[in-house]
Amino acid sequence: MELKDIEVKENFDIKNMTTFKVGGIVKKVYFPANQQEFVFLLKTIKNPIILGGCSNIIFSSQGYDGEVISTIKMDNIMVRGTHVLAECGVKGPMASQSAYNASLSGFEFMIGFPGTIGGNVYMNAGAHGQNISDSFIKACLFDTKSKEVVYIEKDKMDFGYRKSLLQNGKYILLGAEFELKKSSKEDIKALMDRNLEFRKNIQPSLACPNAGSVFKNPENDSAGRLLDKAGVKELCADNVKVWEKHANFIVNTGDATSENVLELIYKMYMTVKETYTIELEPEIRFIGKRNKREEEICKQIYKKTQK
Repeated sequence: MELKDIEVKENFDIKNMTTFKVGGIVKKVYFPANQQEFVFLLKTIKNPIILGGCSNIIFSSQGYDGEVISTIKMDNIMVRGTHVLAECGVKGPMASQSAYNASLSGFEFMIGFPGTIGGNVYMNAGAHGQNISDSFIKACLFDTKSKEVVYIEKDKMDFGYRKSLLQNGKYILLGAEFELKKSSKEDIKALMDRNLEFRKNIQPSLACPNAGSVFKNPENDSAGRLLDKAGVKELCADNVKVWEKHANFIVNTGDATSENVLELIYKMYMTVKETYTIELEPEIRFIGKRNKREEEICKQIYKKTQK
């Protein structure tokens, strides 16, 4: 296999791939169609950025001079009894629907998620009392040190609130196996419908470009509650604003840049810090080049998670 055998787009405007509709020009974006192509890219390209559903990120408007791998075409999913095997590019709603079709419960929470299995495992995504780690059995991973494919069981995945082993940078998810529980389609559908209705009421749809929750919940508290009580719903910056129905969401109201988004995140962060002496930790990741102002803000708000 050679690089020319894999789909690639050069000088690619990544903005419309992201749910925030923010981003710039990327030198090269590869679109592997299967695990073999993905592993070949990971062995061949030095330090690529890996993207899935682009739903939990701010991609720099300055773009990126390196190479990006998008996993969106790696969307195979297989059901074997109560076990589900999913490639990293499977989107949350597809996983939820596949489980429903097989009368399996445990993926209802993902019915409204725009992200992929890869991103959901990376963040240990969850909602409505369910987390992806609950049904997780094992991961098929690429070890960036040994350049080999390895398998790791759940107890070694270091799952916690919005965290997993994948965040240390050594491993990249290729696919994962889950064990769900048999249930009636009526009960599964009812839970999926309730989750969709709940999400519709408490967070903006993708018709209002956003990247999901801005901040993680601090221990024993709610980021949304702190932000709301601190009065951040009144805040805005150029082309972005805090969503009027929930204080932990930012929506792109025009042609926002990554700097616009970061400015508003910084205002929200500082408002809570000054009001409650609590430093919220962003859930949204920043990817790509940074201008001077973006570098200043990132050093402040990402000091726990990024260098």
